[in-house]
Amino acid sequence: MGPNSKNVVLIIPKGVGVEQISQILFNNQIIDRPIIFRVLARTINRKMPLQAGEFTFPKSASMADIFKILKSGKQLTRKLMIAEGMNNLEATKIINDTTGLVGTAIAPKLEGQLFPDTYYFNFGDSREELINRMRVLMKKKSLKLWKERRSDLPFKNLNEVITLASIVEKETSIDSERARIASVFLNRLRLNMRLQSDPTVIFGITLGKRKLERRLTRKDLKQENSYNTYRINGLPPNPITNPGLASILAVLNPDKTKDLYFVADGTGGHAFAQNLADHNRNVTRWRKVKSLMSLP
Repeated sequence: MGPNSKNVVLIIPKGVGVEQISQILFNNQIIDRPIIFRVLARTINRKMPLQAGEFTFPKSASMADIFKILKSGKQLTRKLMIAEGMNNLEATKIINDTTGLVGTAIAPKLEGQLFPDTYYFNFGDSREELINRMRVLMKKKSLKLWKERRSDLPFKNLNEVITLASIVEKETSIDSERARIASVFLNRLRLNMRLQSDPTVIFGITLGKRKLERRLTRKDLKQENSYNTYRINGLPPNPITNPGLASILAVLNPDKTKDLYFVADGTGGHAFAQNLADHNRNVTRWRKVKSLMSLP
């Protein structure tokens, strides 16, 4: 039985020898006789070297337990979460702020390349490699869905799918609404109507480099840029954020509706309409709700 009275997490740095490892273990009360550890380690090392990394040593770990842990290389697993709808700069900041990773992650220039998910890593893993894992996973997941897509969808390529999915991602956080919102935009595309999506206007102003800490104005809606869907026909040239799987699925499996409009309904969701008259009535209701919400 070892001397440690509780579970201990330790980092064994790369490149250290048996002498240094024994001292690290002794200093953290994992072992009480470093010389015995060194003698055993030099014998064992010939067959299987001790591994570097971050390890959990259980309470009262025996010498046999310690060698088993250090030989196996089975490290403590860490994790970080990249939420749906985070843009490249937001995701990269989380990665760069996460301890246990090495190097610096550089944000991709174009949005829509990083797959939002929970990522597991070991101490000492590369931040840039984690970014690459996110790229690979986005490509793998989206390509699979693209190959299984319905034949009646108007997309020319996968970039258009991810672009519309990124707009849906920014329009709603309610999973049950995504496929219906996707249907609105697809119906508009088929009728050559402009998408008129506020999140695209915001991205055209900020390019994802900052928050827009104010409401959109009429002047904003008239700005000429390639992302403002009040001014351009069709889709923007590229995604405006990193959509999650639910939004990609919604775009490739939209509800079958005749809806052309939607507006916030005051409950966190949206009210949908097939024509402008009904939409205007929904807008009037929303304005009444907003005015009531602002009362003291």
